[in-house]
Amino acid sequence: MLKRTLLGGAAAAVLFTATAAPAFAGSSAELLKRLHEKGILTDEEYRVLLAQEQAEAAKASQAPATAATSSAADDGLNVKRTDSGIGLVVGDATIKFSGSVNGFYVHDNPDTPSATTSVVGGIASVGTANSSAVRNGLLPGFFKIDVTTQQAGLDIGAHFGMYPGINSTAWGALGANNGGQPTALATAGIDFRQTYLTIGKAGLGELKIGRDIGLFGSEGILNDITLLSSGTPGGNVAPGNTTLGRIGAGYIYTDFQPQITYTTPSLGGAQLAVGVFQPLKSLTAPDQTNSAPGFQAKLTYDAKLGGASARLWLSGVNQRHDSVLAGNIDYTGQGFDTGAKVTVGPITLTGYYYGAKGLGTTVLGLFDTDALGNPRSSNGFYAQGLASFGKLSIGGSYGESRLRHANAADRLANSTLVHVNSSWVGQLRYGLTSWVTLLGEYVHSKAKAHNGNEAESDAIALGGILFF
Repeated sequence: MLKRTLLGGAAAAVLFTATAAPAFAGSSAELLKRLHEKGILTDEEYRVLLAQEQAEAAKASQAPATAATSSAADDGLNVKRTDSGIGLVVGDATIKFSGSVNGFYVHDNPDTPSATTSVVGGIASVGTANSSAVRNGLLPGFFKIDVTTQQAGLDIGAHFGMYPGINSTAWGALGANNGGQPTALATAGIDFRQTYLTIGKAGLGELKIGRDIGLFGSEGILNDITLLSSGTPGGNVAPGNTTLGRIGAGYIYTDFQPQITYTTPSLGGAQLAVGVFQPLKSLTAPDQTNSAPGFQAKLTYDAKLGGASARLWLSGVNQRHDSVLAGNIDYTGQGFDTGAKVTVGPITLTGYYYGAKGLGTTVLGLFDTDALGNPRSSNGFYAQGLASFGKLSIGGSYGESRLRHANAADRLANSTLVHVNSSWVGQLRYGLTSWVTLLGEYVHSKAKAHNGNEAESDAIALGGILFF
């Protein structure tokens, strides 16, 4: 009798353990059955224990749903739509999605190759035949995810921006921004331009850490009407992710760069951003190892007066370059840009200017020095106007970028180096919906070398762009 009582207690312990975890309820019932069949449990003990097991299993089967509901209620977790844009509020976090898609038919009429049309660094197309492409404009597509919340009294954010193109890419040293590969079975590239965090507080400003658009030159491209269209095609025969727009014919491309940047709150419409940046190596100067970071800053001022509004800006960049090779020169790349955008009624006018030394032209570090590291000076500007009448807008702009030799020896060795890149742009827009804009554009591009060589090309672009 004592043995059976002890065994019955052991079986009850097994049963208790099994019913505490519902996944094992079936196996405990099987265990009781086998103990009964072997005579270890009497008929009465088997019926009592089996009834207890079944009751406990039924109770446990309801526990997870109740616990989950209780946990959700305790955490205060809820999901709802954001008040604006496309996104969700999940508990204490807000997740927002934004993006853009565009495509254009671009037809380019290049200049004829000859000894007098050779311009090193020229943006005008030179070729034996016209070219046609279906491609992205100055912007690739993009998909951006922003996750923001408040923690410890601070505004915290994580930001990711992916920029896929529609054209097949020839992968290489420049990754997704390399030249195109218009062949079967090729694939498009994704340029992951943005990945940064933000820490802010009302009245104290915001700290940004990660990869995002630079400060110097950013207003030049963000206020350019070709940002939504094509501008100068550049590589139209085998298109990469983007066209040139007005890059190299009015401003130096700001680029997306690793940085730690602090932005003040807006004070009466004025706002200052200052940042420490990953130092960039030159694309054409002798090899470098840069011991100091780059520094950039931007001051903006927004004002309204009656029915008119204006935005003014001033930015600068400074970076030391240390040469690796003996006999080559260490130098400092530095520059500034300034501009204004004024809107009165349906008319928006924009003016922009930059000056630099040791920055090069078109993109940061391109043709910035001679072969020994002597820095070259450069400058440029653009002027544009845009008139909007309901859904229809008409715009036009002219701009140029200039590059000078470092010295007489540089001039003698590099006589075909570009002196002036310029372009005229005429643009027509139609707002089809709140998301979609249709565009048509004509672009005349010209490149002139220091020795007098010239090349000119003409292009038309037709397509559309969508933002959400």
